[in-house]
Amino acid sequence: MTTSPTAGPRICLTLPTNRPCADTVAAIGEEAAHAAEHFGAEVHLLILDSSDEPTFAVHAKAAATLPDVPGVVVHHLDEARQRVFLREVIHRAAAAEADALLDLMLPDSVSYGACTNRAFLFAAALGCTSVHRRDSDSAYQLLGDRTVFPIHHELPSIGRRAADAAGAVTETTLARVHADKPVAMVGSSFVGELSVDVGEIRELDEAAHYEVVGLWAPAGATDDERRELVDDSFVGAGTEPFTEDRSVLDLPDIWRVDMCNIALDHRVYERVPLPPATDTIGSDYFLLHVVRDATLPGVVHNRNIVNYYTPERRTGPGFTAYQLRFTKFLLSMLYLHPVYSFMEDAAEALLDEEHHVRADAVAAAVRRSTGADRAENVRRLDVLDRRYRRLGGKYAEFADHLAPRRQRLLDEAQADTEDFARLIDAWASLVAAARATGLDRTAR
Repeated sequence: MTTSPTAGPRICLTLPTNRPCADTVAAIGEEAAHAAEHFGAEVHLLILDSSDEPTFAVHAKAAATLPDVPGVVVHHLDEARQRVFLREVIHRAAAAEADALLDLMLPDSVSYGACTNRAFLFAAALGCTSVHRRDSDSAYQLLGDRTVFPIHHELPSIGRRAADAAGAVTETTLARVHADKPVAMVGSSFVGELSVDVGEIRELDEAAHYEVVGLWAPAGATDDERRELVDDSFVGAGTEPFTEDRSVLDLPDIWRVDMCNIALDHRVYERVPLPPATDTIGSDYFLLHVVRDATLPGVVHNRNIVNYYTPERRTGPGFTAYQLRFTKFLLSMLYLHPVYSFMEDAAEALLDEEHHVRADAVAAAVRRSTGADRAENVRRLDVLDRRYRRLGGKYAEFADHLAPRRQRLLDEAQADTEDFARLIDAWASLVAAARATGLDRTAR
């Protein structure tokens, strides 16, 4: 759909996908229309599609049949078109190791961080001031016959001075010292199934569940801290359905925000990207820590997305692939926890005088963490091997799959962190190049 621009903000509502989700395309099209009609926004609906050709064709039909709505522009891009754009951006940025950088932005394997990083660069090319992300394995809640769109909370606050955004929320607990800072993030969580597929482990053996999920705690965590983390992990907002709006302006409680239900201000994502690690769940959550630790305001609301599982992650190759991504997530914590600790200690010192995140400080912290002793990750792999073998069945089979790959996984976790530091170093030039490159505003 191609329409004339509106007087409101220009935003990027993005759906990255690598699986069939025509219904989600239709639903997010409705959310885009809601944003344009109710808030006067110019909405660039960006579908970054890594699906196979038959699935892409179904998505293209779904996108083509979205109603024409003034202020909404649809961009449905396969990986070939994404690659053309990225090559131009990298060339314009005169970045070193261009091929390696392209691999970090568009890898052959699944990367939750990389797909969102691509959305950030496309948003810069489109001149958008915020990115609003949804996922293909989620849906919207209903209140009667009304769809509960998260963007209804996102647009009144994102990017605004916190003091000016206070009137758009139901509660403000933000300290006055932060009132002049921009609202950097607006988000909510999900209802339904756990965001990480560990529920079956809990059903089979609760002690195994606590020990396995507890592996993502920092090495020095106490038993009580580890237990609290496990109890809070991956549960979202439970199963409580939406009944009325609630929203809080404060330094955001990032445990109540999921990446399928988030808006980020450009002044955050244009300075620091997400870790581009492949086959690693959770690699797209880094900026939540940046926002919180740097004392940037956020709004947490209760228009929770409905999370559901796609069938392939529980059987055969899909189960193996998903458990490998969970394993790599646990191993990534060896390198990310020290960065989180640094940012938490730095707090407001992570910001410059204009409240912008100091990317060089973040990159330095990431680079320092690459020297961490691997002994803790060896222990993590030992625990997984022991617990999964005791669970038996497909978990024991996965332990057999993991055993010969241990050294490679240890190496990859460190290499992924080194790659992240390099990407942060190059990020400012890539964003500037994307903005200069632009994108055809009427392209599907």
